[in-house]
Amino acid sequence: MKPKKIPLRMCVGCRESKPKRELIRVVRAPDGTLSMDPGGKKPGRGAYVCRQESCLTRAIKQKQLERQLEVRMTEEVAAALQYELAHLPAPEPEAD
Repeated sequence: MKPKKIPLRMCVGCRESKPKRELIRVVRAPDGTLSMDPGGKKPGRGAYVCRQESCLTRAIKQKQLERQLEVRMTEEVAAALQYELAHLPAPEPEAD
């Protein structure tokens, strides 16, 4: 039996490819609002970021999130995303 393929995604902050489950999806909803999507199921355009605050800060500073999500980001929205990332629950370990 073939091993299960693990989907990879690139972090917009550090530009490293990592397994999708290790990253957090930032979503621009159809109404234009930005939010974190830890489950990866919300509708809208998404970009992936590591769980490290430094990656999110770098993605905001270099305007990578704005380019990927095709939206202008205010300082209030950036601060809200950083707050959400800081208060996300720890990822659950996978059982093999």
